[in-house]
Formats: sequence, structure tokens, C-alpha cells
Amino acid sequence: MSFDQGMEELGRIVEIIGILVMLFGIVFASVVFLRNWRRDDIDKAFHQLRANLGRAILLGLEFMVVGDIINTVAVTPTLGNLAVLAVIIGIRTLLSFALQIEIDGKLPWRRGDAETAPSME
Repeated sequence: MSFDQGMEELGRIVEIIGILVMLFGIVFASVVFLRNWRRDDIDKAFHQLRANLGRAILLGLEFMVVGDIINTVAVTPTLGNLAVLAVIIGIRTLLSFALQIEIDGKLPWRRGDAETAPSME
């Protein structure tokens, strides 16, 4: 097996891990949703479902970006492939950004403001 074949296979494996993370996340989020639905109201359970699905998608996308980087940089580092990689990473970054806002309900750089704000007591 050549280096290029090994890197291509490694990239494919990492991308498959990303897909499996998302699929496992769907199952996990669904089980948690059903459990919470019985205990809590449907709105709270639904919000938790969306948050868990978003986290699974974000983690899966991270693995898929790593797989794309391995395939592009290690296997076929042409300018055309690097441009395609840049577009893919840009789209996935925007998707990740939008999902993070959806999960937290605020911009990522504003996440710590609520934790460090002085108490009004």
C-alpha cells in the first residue's frame, strides 16, 4: 500500500466516523427525547432534542472536515482541490456557526458573558 492510498483510506475512515457520530447522535437524542418527554413537558423535551441533534451534527461535521483535509492535503494537493476544500470548509463552518447559535441561543463569542457577569444580589 502506497502513502497516497493509506492517506486516502485514512481520510475515508475519518469521514465514516463522522457519519457514524451523526447517526449515533440521532439515536441518542431520540432516546433522551422519549425519556424526557415522559418526565417533562413536550416543549422542554423538544428543545433538548434539538440541542442534542445539533451537537451530534457539529461533532460529525468536525470529523468530516478532518477527513476532507486529509484527502486534499495528503493525497491530491492541487490548487483546484484546495479551492474545493476551502469552499467545503467554509460551508461547514457556516453551518456549524448557525447550529451553535441555534443550540446556545446566542453568538459563540457571547457565551461567557452570562457566566462572568456580576451578580445583582
